[in-house]
Amino acid sequence: MSSLSAGNALTVLDASAILAYLQGEDGSAVVEKALEAGGACGAANWSEVAQKVRNHSRDWALCRSLLLSYGVVVEPVTVEDAERAAGSWCSGRGLSLADRLCVALGDRLDVPVLTADRAWGVAGRIRQIR
Repeated sequence: MSSLSAGNALTVLDASAILAYLQGEDGSAVVEKALEAGGACGAANWSEVAQKVRNHSRDWALCRSLLLSYGVVVEPVTVEDAERAAGSWCSGRGLSLADRLCVALGDRLDVPVLTADRAWGVAGRIRQIR
């Protein structure tokens, strides 16, 4: 779970995309392809996935092992990520702090960001999985 150098990750995965994959929902094949090609997940989103898996009484250790078997790198939140996420806050936009940190990570690594959250739209580097 070491940090990536900018440009090494092919895709950043939002918590909603990872959860869709783990639950076999629509779009899970898109996420699996991204996992196979190499991906990163921000620490805030990783925590969100862990919390939601545990909240639904699922086996987090098994899910964690599966995700890490693909070589997913969990990226820390940097000062720059935190400041970019704070700067991108807009009243009524609907993106949570974890969402904005995910987009900031995609910006830092200069790679696409996969999400299942339609509220994000499709602007810039954001890619919907379904």
